[in-house]
Amino acid sequence: MSIENRRFMRIMVFFDLPVTDSEKRKEYMHFRSFLLKDGYDMLQFSVYSRLIAGTDMLDKHLIRLRKNLPPQGHIRCLTLTEKQFTKMVLLVGEKPQQEQKINEQQCLFF
Repeated sequence: MSIENRRFMRIMVFFDLPVTDSEKRKEYMHFRSFLLKDGYDMLQFSVYSRLIAGTDMLDKHLIRLRKNLPPQGHIRCLTLTEKQFTKMVLLVGEKPQQEQKINEQQCLFF
């Protein structure tokens, strides 16, 4: 499938994990590490996003998330099209450099 025909989407992961003792902090760090290694970008504390190419990739990444869930806490996933994601409005402060718009032709896939 060519890049022009792919439907780019975003997975948004929101989580609230307890960090009341050293074991729970370790679980939090393990989950956060997994997200970063799996290609997610932090939008703000406990909110991460990842670009995917279509619904097949969505299923794959949801399975990977389920395999890495910590035993406690709350994790939610939301799927958006890239068009919906780019319409997100930052209401306070300036956009950090990390949030500069990148269109789908600038994405590299290996």
